[in-house]
Amino acid sequence: MFSLRTATVAATTTTRCVRSRLRTSPVTSVRGSRGGIISTRIHDKRSFTTYDSLPEEHQMVYDMCRKFADEELAPYASEWDQKHKFPKEKIKQMADLGLMGINTSEDYNGCGFDAMSYAIAMEEISRGCASAGVVMSAHNSLYCYPIEAFGTDQQKQQFLAPYAKCFEEDDDAASNASIGCFGLSEPGNGSDAGAASTTATFSPDTNEYTINGSKAWITNAHEASAAVIFATTDKSLKHKGISAFIVPFHNDGDEDKKTFRDGFSLGKREDKLGIRASSTSNLIYENVTIPQEYLLGELGQGFQISMQVLDGGRIGIAGQALGIASASIDCAVQYALQRHAFSKPIASLQSIQNKISTMVCKRDAARLLTWRAAQLKDGGKNYTREAAMAKLCASEAATYCSHQCIQILGGMGYVTEMPAERYYRDARITEIYEGTSEIQHLVIANDVIKEYRKKQ
Repeated sequence: MFSLRTATVAATTTTRCVRSRLRTSPVTSVRGSRGGIISTRIHDKRSFTTYDSLPEEHQMVYDMCRKFADEELAPYASEWDQKHKFPKEKIKQMADLGLMGINTSEDYNGCGFDAMSYAIAMEEISRGCASAGVVMSAHNSLYCYPIEAFGTDQQKQQFLAPYAKCFEEDDDAASNASIGCFGLSEPGNGSDAGAASTTATFSPDTNEYTINGSKAWITNAHEASAAVIFATTDKSLKHKGISAFIVPFHNDGDEDKKTFRDGFSLGKREDKLGIRASSTSNLIYENVTIPQEYLLGELGQGFQISMQVLDGGRIGIAGQALGIASASIDCAVQYALQRHAFSKPIASLQSIQNKISTMVCKRDAARLLTWRAAQLKDGGKNYTREAAMAKLCASEAATYCSHQCIQILGGMGYVTEMPAERYYRDARITEIYEGTSEIQHLVIANDVIKEYRKKQ
């Protein structure tokens, strides 16, 4: 069994190997057009299309995450789903493996791995449990990344370093997690990110901001202890008047995290269709005060920060969707080989083979799009369109593959005895959060039209 002790050893060995390669390879920190670090990557012009062609450090990430998912996530995912139970012990093991700070710099307790490693890890973790995958994705992409890219050193020391580590080493009970979340959507707006009704009013007398409003559909809400949120600081400037803030849930100095900050509360846990082992809730701010030092980036830079964060986050959600698609394929093919009809395995029937073929084609095409987006990010290239394409195609592949998995299993696909129905429920959200499929089409089409206009 892949125990916590062996997990820690594996993480140390893998991290040491990768870090040694990073130290001996030309490494560059790349800054995006909106400001902020896009990635720290190995300067390598190669592109990779198969697992066999991956560099050794990526293969080690793949092997480690695949083994962990098979032994520590997949056997328990159904129970967590049915009980709506957050798998905190397994999240701690993921933190011990370095997965909860996979892209964060070593200077702030992270592993310093690249976007390609993140995409690979997200697929394998989500193949074992999509809920664990989204916990990892929201924490890394939406919370840790913007603080590292746009935060001051003081902010990084206070709000990034403990979160990249996630748990203290002596916290064997996994009782005091440092998990982050991201507050962009609101009850009155989802896809319209520039219409934030949450406000942050500055008082020059106290050098504090007072926040009022609610954030909706927040992943990790009931496990988190801090959030990166977006609030309007100047309504006259519309989206240019939105700023980003780091808002801890608890009072400053409350190391035990027992008392919420005055005026802050959580909404009810949403009873969701899928990814039910992760919590989703509203963040409610009623005259919540924070010091001026918790402003993230520059005043009025919030909308730009949110768009850059979502670009990277879509690579993570594409990875999650790929994991669901891969799990669906595994389930469907294994069942088709074992299930007999008309005196032979149903895997020999052409109608079943057509389904399997289409499932694998859609999954593999989406994986290549995801890897392309990750490699562009690691290479310092603009990847907004490619990340949208990856997220769009991977989420649609997840929905298709999980649907066909149920069809191949027939009645067995419709009951909780088999995981097919859970894959189907988990897949559906990947077409909604971090930008609906409709928004991805807009992002892609607008970029294509812009490219063609330049040629005229």
